[in-house]
Amino acid sequence: MLKTPELAMSKTKSVTTKCYGEVKKWDDREVAKDFFLEAMMNSDGSEHDRYSSIYIQLVNGLLFCTDEED
Repeated sequence: MLKTPELAMSKTKSVTTKCYGEVKKWDDREVAKDFFLEAMMNSDGSEHDRYSSIYIQLVNGLLFCTDEED
């Protein structure tokens, strides 16, 4: 699923997400993680899959996290 090795991932606080086509710039990765964790916990089906995909990317340190498949 992820193409970038973990050691090469950025540990900066800012991150950009793209969910349902909407791009949002977050100044704090932890705030973004909290948002997508809550969204993931309050959804099911394909919506849950989208949020969990972004959440996993956030946890792994990616700078750009998206719900789109390659």
